[in-house]
Amino acid sequence: MTIKDLIEDVVAANRILAAENVVDAFGHVSARHPEKPRHYFIARALPPELITAEDIMEITLDGEVVNGDTRKPYLERHIHGAIYEAQPDVKSVVHSHSRSVIPYSVTDERLRPIVHSCATIGGHIPVWDAQATFGDTNMLISSMAMGRDFAKVLGQNNAALMRGHGCTVIGRSVREAVYTAVYLEVNAGLQMQASRFPPVKFLTEGEIKIICQRLADAKPNEGYDRAWEYWCRHAGIEARTRTPDSI
Repeated sequence: MTIKDLIEDVVAANRILAAENVVDAFGHVSARHPEKPRHYFIARALPPELITAEDIMEITLDGEVVNGDTRKPYLERHIHGAIYEAQPDVKSVVHSHSRSVIPYSVTDERLRPIVHSCATIGGHIPVWDAQATFGDTNMLISSMAMGRDFAKVLGQNNAALMRGHGCTVIGRSVREAVYTAVYLEVNAGLQMQASRFPPVKFLTEGEIKIICQRLADAKPNEGYDRAWEYWCRHAGIEARTRTPDSI
């Protein structure tokens, strides 16, 4: 994938997440630089729905803006840098304040997948509580110390919640991360509805593994691509066509 294509996907991701009500005025999505693994691309501090290719910045894993760019970056960019630092195979990160997800960050009710399309959220979604390590804060991840602490809680899972704050998901591509972010919100809403009629039957670990492998093995224009094209239309943008040699 070229850098131009990757930036195009980051812009589209922001628009999609806004259109699908995963982000509002706040939230952000990033992609690891394909040629410099200790750098990543993320927009400057703007509402996701407003972002264009010109707004994308290049940032080092420790949060430093490069190329002499003096525009304001997101305060919580350290979420992205710390995860990329901890997990070399992660290529994209989405952070949001997804509304249906928040109740699961402040109660003992575990968020778990209940429908096949939501399998990528994973069978275990931990909750990070800033207060446990840092005491009373504004609950924003505003330093690498906080980002690294969160990355430890996320571990090898696909998603983690932040108490009274929001959630973060990872992906091996921008499209995978966006897919998981959208379906984390969908699953939270469906689980809340299903909980009115207990007991709820969740996906098994075996089912989750098989479904995720099927999505990971999908050919261009299947799986994540199919959802991406649909969401691009919702967001009023044109989807970049993915080919086997331009993943």
